[in-house]
Parts: sequence; structure tokens; C-alpha cells
Amino acid sequence: MSSFDIIYETVKKIPKGKVATYGQVATLSGNPKWSRVVGYALHRNPEPGVIPCHRVVMKDGSLTPAFAFGGEDRQREMLESEGVEFLTDGRVDIEKCRWETSQSAFG
Repeated sequence: MSSFDIIYETVKKIPKGKVATYGQVATLSGNPKWSRVVGYALHRNPEPGVIPCHRVVMKDGSLTPAFAFGGEDRQREMLESEGVEFLTDGRVDIEKCRWETSQSAFG
């Protein structure tokens, strides 16, 4: 299984209405230094309807300006449709919406 495959399997586990950060996905995928690799993998998402890359945000809750499937506005629309809450400055409310898990996505 490639690093991208591992990342995709991790991202598939993020529940609707929750988000994870790039660093969180990297750590859950087995290597906390993979944050940029997560970004590369999600930019190449081979199954946009199956791998919910829109649920991955920056560590401060900011949306990704380079969201590959329709831009930042589309990412927000998708997250809002799942019940993700936003702060007045446009960032995801990480305190309320972060995917809480204490183990590897494969554990």
C-alpha cells in the first residue's frame, strides 16, 4: 500500500460533520511529517465522491485555497451541508467540529 493509499483510507474514516487537519491525517496515517504529502495526495484524489478530501482543513480551521474540486467556496458549501460550523472569520470551528480519535485510523 502506497503512502497515498494509506492517506486515502484515513480520510475515508472522517465522519460527516467532522473535519481533520492535514497534520492529524498525517499522524493517523502513520507519519506526522506527512502533512504536505497529505496535501499532494488529496490534490490528486482519484475518487472525489468516495474520498472526502473536503473534510481536511488547515490546523487553524482555514479552508484550503487550492481545494481541487471547485475552490474554497465549494469546500465550505460541502462542509456546511454536512453540519460543520464556521466562525465569523470564515474558519471551521475546530473546537466543535474536529474529528476526535485517540488512535491510528487503522487501529
